[in-house]
Amino acid sequence: MLSVAGLAGLLPGCARLGASNRITLAHTLDEQHPVHLAMARFRDELIRLSGSTLAVEIFPNAQLGTERELVELVQLGAISMTKVSSLSLENFAPDMGVYSLPYIFDDSEHQKRVVQSEIGQEILSGLSKILLKGMGHYDAGARSFYMTGGPVNTPDDIRGKTLRVLPSEALIKTVETFGGAATPIAFGELYAALQQGVVDGAENNPPSVLSARHHEVCNYYSLDEHVSAPDVVVMSQSVWDGLTEEQKGWATEAMAASESYQRELWRKASDDALAEIEASGVAINRPDKAPFRAAVADFKASFDGTRIGDLAARIEAMSETA
Repeated sequence: MLSVAGLAGLLPGCARLGASNRITLAHTLDEQHPVHLAMARFRDELIRLSGSTLAVEIFPNAQLGTERELVELVQLGAISMTKVSSLSLENFAPDMGVYSLPYIFDDSEHQKRVVQSEIGQEILSGLSKILLKGMGHYDAGARSFYMTGGPVNTPDDIRGKTLRVLPSEALIKTVETFGGAATPIAFGELYAALQQGVVDGAENNPPSVLSARHHEVCNYYSLDEHVSAPDVVVMSQSVWDGLTEEQKGWATEAMAASESYQRELWRKASDDALAEIEASGVAINRPDKAPFRAAVADFKASFDGTRIGDLAARIEAMSETA
């Protein structure tokens, strides 16, 4: 396989935008996914706003690499934009770690208020240190546990179980706080790991569970919604710096339209996926979240007095129940 640096030389980059007037977007999802459809809305809006002076090309289905590889290619300016989970960015942009904290958001509306506020923009601006321009946020729903052997009604049902999680320090710690063992298995290998009993379960949102067919090997889906980390749309800082002020305005306006559209699509996709999962015979339960919140209270308090703790306090102050 080509290295990322070697592959960069072969890709349709946009760092010298004036030469091509083309922005390239790439992601790992299929063409029916809300992320792809929202990126298509960004493309259409940017073409309209620019009077077709800017062209946009989208590469879906991991054509240009995994999520991590795409982020690296965007940093290099080999491609212009991609979508990445905030959970995957926290090791490189520490402020993103606040989104990984359990129960930091009350619901999707609380999250929307935060990411569109001064706090959300402040966190996005920190990405410039790693050669990324934070353009906006997409809704990625809430992550919940799905298991092969039984439902999760309380944190005690996690105790002694092995679960696959993303390589997020906060997510790993959350599972460990519930008494489970967290292991970062690649998503593409998870179906087999669940089927073979390598892990007892995993956690994710309904559309991801359905698209990966994990409902075929897990009979229980417990909507504890312990983490609601948004996705982040990023542009290469070098590509952004190469835009004129007028082009930057067009891109910002097109991104805002894309964000609103994605949130609409996500709500429907999540509801439809959950209904299909339930229709397949998976037992879905909605446990009382109070014991889960109580179990992670000390973990969240351990951030008091830190940058993450300060951001968390500001986010929680924006709750309607605060």
